[in-house]
Amino acid sequence: MRTYTKATITKKGERMARGGHPWVFADEVEGLDGPFENGDLVDVVSEKGKYIGTGFINDHSKIRIRIISTNANDRFDEAFFERRLRYAIAYRRTVMPGRDFKCCRLIFGEADGFPGLTVDRFDTVLVAQVLSLGIEKRKEMIFSLLLSILREEGEVVKGIFERNDVRIRELEGLPEGKGIARVKGNALTEADLVPAIVENGISYRVNVVDGQKTGFFLDQKYNRQAVARIARGKHVLDCFTHTGAFALNAAKGGAASVTAVDISAEALRQAQENIDLNGLGDVVTTREANVFELLTELENGKKGPYDFIILDPPAFTKSGSTVKSAFRGYKEINLKAMKLLPRGGYLATCSCSHFMKSDLFVRMLHEASHDAGVSLRQIEARQQSPDHPILYNVPETDYLKFYLFQVV
Repeated sequence: MRTYTKATITKKGERMARGGHPWVFADEVEGLDGPFENGDLVDVVSEKGKYIGTGFINDHSKIRIRIISTNANDRFDEAFFERRLRYAIAYRRTVMPGRDFKCCRLIFGEADGFPGLTVDRFDTVLVAQVLSLGIEKRKEMIFSLLLSILREEGEVVKGIFERNDVRIRELEGLPEGKGIARVKGNALTEADLVPAIVENGISYRVNVVDGQKTGFFLDQKYNRQAVARIARGKHVLDCFTHTGAFALNAAKGGAASVTAVDISAEALRQAQENIDLNGLGDVVTTREANVFELLTELENGKKGPYDFIILDPPAFTKSGSTVKSAFRGYKEINLKAMKLLPRGGYLATCSCSHFMKSDLFVRMLHEASHDAGVSLRQIEARQQSPDHPILYNVPETDYLKFYLFQVV
């Protein structure tokens, strides 16, 4: 006998849910047959009363229900969440073996059955971000289980730091904030909050308190390796360098010189720390500049003997309504880079916006190369690293586009 309140959804909502998408939007909920508190579990049923799944409800959010299971036999107790965590960890051990497991995304939201939850591992420190009320209400249990499982498996983890200082939490009716998680088994101290990590043989200090997102972008790990493989002897311009990861991988790969550019002085300060940490100051230099303006200056003045340009900008669009302007932004920087590169030069170009779909990004590249009067010889087309798994029935999990070209 099921005791959960039932939420009846529209035929459109049913089609999406039956197809495997875990979100039920507010306008797809036709009615509820009982009381609930936001963050509770409810059963989702069709207009004919057939069971579809069970999920967290929140009437503060446009995503009214986040389905976490389609199995009517599931019991949503501690054992349920422990199984989910063990499954996610086992997956990472497989796809991020060896040293990579110490620096990876352990939980990737809906892709791991934890809607709105991100957990990144930086060696001994875990950084969590909670963006759904259902997970917020259960995070103490989930965090305790996660620490317990990792330690049981022999991993040295000191604890969890929460980075809930994001405005999107307002959409769930949640306050913003950050700090050491108040959870059983958390031994993290303030002294632990700039952990040292090693990725692709390169050392970094990660600012988990004030760095962007959780402190370091893990999704480009293997794309950085792809850059390193072709960087030997090249003069590299790394645009939007942030804390210098692509620049350092290029240098590690044998680049003759690397110029790491960012508009943020604080990002460049951290990048310089990482350059010094790896003893690569003779190869990598930083430059504070607006990338759009710098590329224009270099193009107009024919300055800068770069034969390899890396474009890894922040997301130019975070909604469907701004895709057209984002298209223009991506095209502008790619067009300028293609014009600036010599024939036979190399281009790495990315977009981390889900809303900039792959076919649209490819169309932009075609237009930019046409306008630049060059051809593109594709070396590799890549996506995010596999610790950020893509679910084919959840297009929002497919967001990172990465291409390597030779300009001919």
